[in-house]
Parts: sequence; structure tokens; C-alpha cells
Amino acid sequence: MQKFVWATALWLGLCNLPVWAQEKNQAAPASPKPSLTVNVAPPQSSTMVQRLQANGSLAAWQEAVVGAEANGLKITEVRVNVGDRVQRGDVLATLQSDTLRAELAQAEGSLAEATASAQETKAQAERARALQQQGFYSSAQLTQALATEASAAARVQSARALVQLQQLRVAQTVVKAPDAGVISARQATVGSVVGAGTELFKLIRQGRLEWRAEVTAADIGRVPVGAPVRITAASGQVLQGRVRMVAPSVDAQTRNALVYVDLSGAPGSARAGMFAQGEISLSPTGAGPVLTVPQTAVVVRDGFSYVYTVGADNKVSQLKVRTGPLNADRIEVVSGLPPQAQVVVSGGAFLNHGDTVRVVPASAPTAPVSK
Repeated sequence: MQKFVWATALWLGLCNLPVWAQEKNQAAPASPKPSLTVNVAPPQSSTMVQRLQANGSLAAWQEAVVGAEANGLKITEVRVNVGDRVQRGDVLATLQSDTLRAELAQAEGSLAEATASAQETKAQAERARALQQQGFYSSAQLTQALATEASAAARVQSARALVQLQQLRVAQTVVKAPDAGVISARQATVGSVVGAGTELFKLIRQGRLEWRAEVTAADIGRVPVGAPVRITAASGQVLQGRVRMVAPSVDAQTRNALVYVDLSGAPGSARAGMFAQGEISLSPTGAGPVLTVPQTAVVVRDGFSYVYTVGADNKVSQLKVRTGPLNADRIEVVSGLPPQAQVVVSGGAFLNHGDTVRVVPASAPTAPVSK
């Protein structure tokens, strides 16, 4: 009974304490603990250059076909192989020329005979002119002498043309490179008999390659001639180039068009026929600068893009934004983001609206706060 009286008296005494004493005895509310340490940065104003991703194949800029011009001759020597680099006029192969040289000698003999006969008829025509002036030759006789002279001159011209033809046929027994480049294919074999027009070699002119990118019909109008291009070949080599030409038509089956890109520098490990991916730099998205944020600052949820900003009270706000093209590691924010906002650079996927965070300088690494 005595204990109950003491407890009742103590409770009544506490109830009659001053207000300041009651507040002192109440525990102060605990401040919310940060859920994450983050880096923040304001959006940057810059000019964005769009880049169009495309796939395609490397191909020879121009491929020349070197064939045989002579008919029915045997190949006696092949001097080049696939991969050899040649200069314009280099001998690639030789054909048997014995028969053609004999025919050339015969034609030259006929030319000499026709020349001698022409000289004789010319002298006779000159004598006929002199005798006709003296009255010893009639006009008919002079006309006959002049006709004989003209006929002899024509035989000389015909014989000379035959010599030139035989010389050309002899020259055709030596197959030469029409331009500098790299031998990409060889069908010539020593001992085989070839006909006129038979393909002997293929030559990549100048050793130049080009990238033929496939671009959709919707994007073809955005690709300007002369635009810089960065290409990564299947071998891993990175090549630089510029758009030389955009195809004037679209393939009816794939609905894609080809963009021809000239490659600069030596091809290195790149080869014709190799698959390659590239980025074509397009015109800027607008006349003025645009707001950009790091790509890591944009979080995609349920098909929408969000960024997280930090206020003065270190609380996170979730903002729905509309994004534009990506350039390197920065992405354009078209709308929804104030220019002065402090954007969470990374780690937004672990945040929710209203979370409290700890802000550290941008140079410091972000790390979860231990609980």
C-alpha cells in the first residue's frame, strides 16, 4: 500500500512540472539518415552533333578486271600473285608471241615491197608529166600513170596499217597493269591457252577501300555529302572516312539505301568484303546550344526517362524528361529539366522521390552509406 502511494505521488509530481522541464525530458526526433552518397552537377549547354549508327561492308573503291586481248595464245609467264602491289604499266603476265612476231616480219616485208613499188610508180608519173608537157604523152597516158601512182601509194598505206596491227598484236602478248593497286584475284596459269576477253587478274585500283553503309529510307535525307565517319571493322581496326556519295535509289526489297564512304589512310588489317559498323556525323540538332547531362544521369522506368535532382535540403526529386540524341557520353535533354538544377550524375536507379542523400564533390567517388 505504501509503494502505491509513493508511485501516485511521483506521477502527480511529474505532471505538475513546468513546460520547459517536460520538453527537456522528451527525446529529440532523429534526423533521416542518407540512403546514398551521390555526385551532382548542373546541366551543360553545348551544341550536339547527331551520329547515325549504320552497318555495312568494306569493298574495293574500284576493281579493275585485267583480261587477255589476244586470242588462242598460251600463257608463258605469270609475274604476280594475289596481294602483290603493282604500279601502272607493270608486267603481270606474258603470252606466247612467236607466231605473231613471224606475222609481223611478213607484214614488214610486204610494206617494204609496196614502198619500193610506190617509189617506182612515182618516178614514172613524174616522167609522164614532163613528156605530156612536151607533147609526147597524151592526156590518157598521163591519167593512167597518175592512177598507177595513187594505187601504189594506197598499197603502201595498207601494208603500213597491217604492220601496225601486227605490232599491236605482239604488244598484247604482254599483259600490263592498267593502274596502280593491289592484285585481289588471279586466274592466270602458266601453260593455259586463253581467248580474247578471258579474265586473268582483278586489281583493286590504288589499293583504296570504301565503306558501303546501309541506311534506312527515313534517315537517307539526313546524311550530307562530306560528313565525317568513324568506322570499326570486324578486325577491330578503327578507320576514318567521309561520305562521298549517297545512292540515288532505295533497294525495293530491304527499303535501305547505300551510303558510299571514302576511307582515309592505309587499310591495315581491314579487307574488302569485311563487315564493319560506323557512326556518321550529321548536322547539329538546332541552331543554338542545348542542355545535356551525362548518360548515366538518365534512368529509364516503365518506358519513360527520368533524372533525379537534389535540393537545398539534400532531398531527391524525380523529374520526368524528354531526351534527344546521344553524343559520346552525354545526352540531350529536350524538356522537363531546369537549367539550374543539380542533377545526380549516377546512381539514380537506387533512388526514389523524397530520399535523403549525401552530396559530395564531383571528383569524389559515390558509395552507398552504411546503415
